[in-house]
Amino acid sequence: MKNLIPSYVRVPVIFAIVFAGMEFFIDSGDRPAFIKYPMVSLFLGVFMFLLVAIEIVISAVDRVTYQLLTEEQRKQLENAKSYSFTESKLYKSLTRSKTIEEESDVLLDHDYDGIKELDNVLPPWWVYLFYGCIVFAFVYLIRFHIVGDYTQKEEYEIAMAKAEKEHEEYLKTAPDLVNVDNVELLTDAASISEGKKIFDANCVACHGANLQGGIGPNLADAYWINGGGVKNIFKLISEGSSNNPVMAPWKEVIKGSDIQKISSYIVSLNGSNPDGGKAAEGEIWVEEEKIPTTETVVDTLTIK
Repeated sequence: MKNLIPSYVRVPVIFAIVFAGMEFFIDSGDRPAFIKYPMVSLFLGVFMFLLVAIEIVISAVDRVTYQLLTEEQRKQLENAKSYSFTESKLYKSLTRSKTIEEESDVLLDHDYDGIKELDNVLPPWWVYLFYGCIVFAFVYLIRFHIVGDYTQKEEYEIAMAKAEKEHEEYLKTAPDLVNVDNVELLTDAASISEGKKIFDANCVACHGANLQGGIGPNLADAYWINGGGVKNIFKLISEGSSNNPVMAPWKEVIKGSDIQKISSYIVSLNGSNPDGGKAAEGEIWVEEEKIPTTETVVDTLTIK
């Protein structure tokens, strides 16, 4: 049997395909799978050993089989091995190339220092590809510039809308990504309303329905024990208070995005001073204003 691909090429290619497939399908984070999971390395080693063993067995079987052939069968085998794809009808139909013996039929009279020119035809495969490109160009012209069903800009917008929808679906089941480092104040009515619902379900018993305080401190005045602002409040709810053991961490009970809504709801009522408010505790907290950078000032002036 004639091997179109030698074993020293076949074995590395098969191994590389399996290796790439395992790295693609096995989620190993920021490290390669064969490093993170020793069993993967073991499997790859065994697989390579089996590939080499199979090639050795096949080679041995071929040699033994060759010894058992008759002289006539050996000649037939040698003829089969010497057969080249360039001699096939398919190759000739795609190239229409002339053999050396037939070059005299396409030889031109031009002679440049002993270099002669052959009037070979263009390869049919190239001609068919060229005609195919022309047909495609006409179809593209009619489709996008005459019929005008949609433009590339519209196609981009459709793709972006689809990606945004898929992203929203992903976020519904994705791990919560909001933490004390990236939490931001929410000001839209829907988030504040949702934050109130979560607060009423978990925090009213200690802080009151209007944040006036009870067991816990007043959350509607300007005084804070652990600092105010959305980040400090988020951290306090998530990790609990070291100053008050009654204020336990809630991060295992309430997910980060919901704690962000609670924090934003509390900030929205800051300074409301409800009736029956508990006496102030802690110190007055004022959020520090961010000093604008040179780039921010330049950008502001440019916009104005």
